Amino acid sequence: MARGPRIVGRRQSALRNTDGPQLDVRVIRSNKVFKTHKGGKTASWSILVVVGDNKGSLGVGMGKARGIPDAIRKGEEAARKAMFKIEMIGETIPHEVVGRHGSAQVVLRPASPGTGVKAGSAVRQCLEAAGVHSVLAKCLGSRNPLNIAYATLDAFNQLSAPEKAATRRGSDVNELVPWLAKARKEEADHA
Repeated sequence: MARGPRIVGRRQSALRNTDGPQLDVRVIRSNKVFKTHKGGKTASWSILVVVGDNKGSLGVGMGKARGIPDAIRKGEEAARKAMFKIEMIGETIPHEVVGRHGSAQVVLRPASPGTGVKAGSAVRQCLEAAGVHSVLAKCLGSRNPLNIAYATLDAFNQLSAPEKAATRRGSDVNELVPWLAKARKEEADHA
């Protein structure tokens, strides 16, 4: 019985498809966990990973495996499957929003261009991976990185474009957000 060439070790990563979009992969938290068996304890790693394209798409995933590289790979695959597009105006978010997960709350506020990302912990990782460059954030309640990351995702899911809000209310978008026309024009000039 003839077998094909056996690929082991680092050569597998060299064969990966690199034609697709380049994504920003960040490890938010790694945690060593143990499972107790009759014969003793088995150690494994639980890793929280955030994946973004720096253009408004983001996903968070959890990976668990005996080794750290395998756990990161599993978390990255889960995050890629969970990616979604967030609403942005230029380099900031369209309006203030509060995201909740468990006892964690994340408050995100839009900021003027050049402000930077004023956030800490998992919120900063999520915002930078998504490509949001001017935002103010505050974490309330739990400081658990897992809950904070999922609360940030909840906040991103609540964002809506001002044009959609204007059509829902039956009013003009320039009445609702007077500075939006200038921001959209600058956004088109940079593209």
